[in-house]
Amino acid sequence: MTPEPPSFATAAWFWLKLGLISFGGPTGQIAIMHTELVEKRRWISEGRFLHALNFCMLMPGPEAQQLATYIGWALHGTWGGVVAGALFILPSAVLLWALSWLSMVGGNVPWIAAIFYGLQPAVMAIVAAAILRIGSKALKNPLMWSVAALAFIAIFFLKLPFIAIIVGAGILGLIGSRVRPSVFLTLPVHDSEQETGSALPPADKFRILRVGASCLALWWLPVLLLALSFGPGNILVQQGIFFSKAALVTFGGAYAVLPYVAQQAVDHFGWLNTQQMMTGLALAETTPGPLIIVLQFVGFVGAWQDHGTLPPLIAGTLGAAITTWTTFLPSFLFILAGAPYIDRLRKVRALTAALSTITAAVVGIVLNLAVWFGLHVLFPEGGRTDVFALVVSVIFFLGLWKGRWKILAVIAAGALLGLTTQ
Repeated sequence: MTPEPPSFATAAWFWLKLGLISFGGPTGQIAIMHTELVEKRRWISEGRFLHALNFCMLMPGPEAQQLATYIGWALHGTWGGVVAGALFILPSAVLLWALSWLSMVGGNVPWIAAIFYGLQPAVMAIVAAAILRIGSKALKNPLMWSVAALAFIAIFFLKLPFIAIIVGAGILGLIGSRVRPSVFLTLPVHDSEQETGSALPPADKFRILRVGASCLALWWLPVLLLALSFGPGNILVQQGIFFSKAALVTFGGAYAVLPYVAQQAVDHFGWLNTQQMMTGLALAETTPGPLIIVLQFVGFVGAWQDHGTLPPLIAGTLGAAITTWTTFLPSFLFILAGAPYIDRLRKVRALTAALSTITAAVVGIVLNLAVWFGLHVLFPEGGRTDVFALVVSVIFFLGLWKGRWKILAVIAAGALLGLTTQ
């Protein structure tokens, strides 16, 4: 017997609680949703849950947040999806805003600076462990290893744009799906129908136009208002445009887009420095919700430091807001417009092959992030080796990879060890 669907209020309360406890990255967040929604509450069937997950993995953006949006839509339509996706993000956004403010006002306080210093080797270890974790899933054959190696060479030595590498990998996957499908299809493809519980709502041919137009208007209206208020060259407008572009290429999770954001924000725009970027990643790791929320920290710090005529806190808050808005709103567009077509897209082998190849390229791109961080942390200005950072990062990496230490425990230990250097 199929349980009665939850009321809108009951579902909303669940999404808020999920947003408060969704630590552990996308894997942990998806596991929580599966346990609570499929096994315990039975709000959605196993088959439909897996179909939705496959669809979300084909889209750019945080798959766990997109999965919550899809399930919210499946339960209560468009507003159900909006509420589910928004509440999944809200707690982490509020908490990271407070932590961002603390990092800026407390940066010159010796004990706070020591904590941030201790977080740097922790972040190095976390990124290195992420490379192995992603690589073990993506690099299934010698060709995928080659794709990862070429991606690293392209971005680290040749300085090719991140977007060009992602697009190139996707095109290679599309071609490879026809030439050597057995090699390029390293992610699962579903060909047969599976039981999905209740029937999916019918695909309305005008729905994608209505939802697309509404989301695009909401997406760009704040950017336009900022341009009218402060001028098109203002940092807030720059952030709105930049993070809108970044949101469209976040295949493979937060670690895939971080090298692009870090190098553009630090080296090109000068919104923050490498140490601040690593601090933001560490703080984002301590909050619930999607790791891509780290981009909010970038927006806050950049606008705080280039606040113009605004008070720093107001400028930083606006920077955090426009960054979060333009980072996550595209995810709502993809899910709310594309959800009715989930069963069609999940069977397209060419898309799956493209995603497989992009995921392999992401391994090389994340390796570039690790090397970039490592050079700045282990060899700070002056060229000397930071022995403390070297030893601590090696210990943390071994603990994460071999000892299965929790990321929050590593972050806390790094902060405590930093205090000992004061």
